Amino acid sequence: MSSTKLFVGGLSFGTNDESLKDAFSGFGDVVSARVITDRDSGRSRGFGFVDYSSVESASSALSAMDGQELHGRNIRVSYAQERPSGPRTFNNNFRGNGSFGGESGF
Repeated sequence: MSSTKLFVGGLSFGTNDESLKDAFSGFGDVVSARVITDRDSGRSRGFGFVDYSSVESASSALSAMDGQELHGRNIRVSYAQERPSGPRTFNNNFRGNGSFGGESGF
């Protein structure tokens, strides 16, 4: 799979958007770098995303940075997976009456 967006996991809680961008900018033009934070506390959730302007830059960064140390932590780098669009839903087979599809059993 070729993509320009990378998932970066295992980040130190001290890593912010700017330091993430700095760490990955040596591999090409970084369009955006974002550390995901908890909406209530504002604290890092330990992962983020780096988006490059080219597939080649993203591939180079993935190969070079996966498993490397960044701010005292070994990070994991992989191609980002697109989230399904639309609202988040529970199992569509759940009927709301305590059964999961089929007959209710009563």
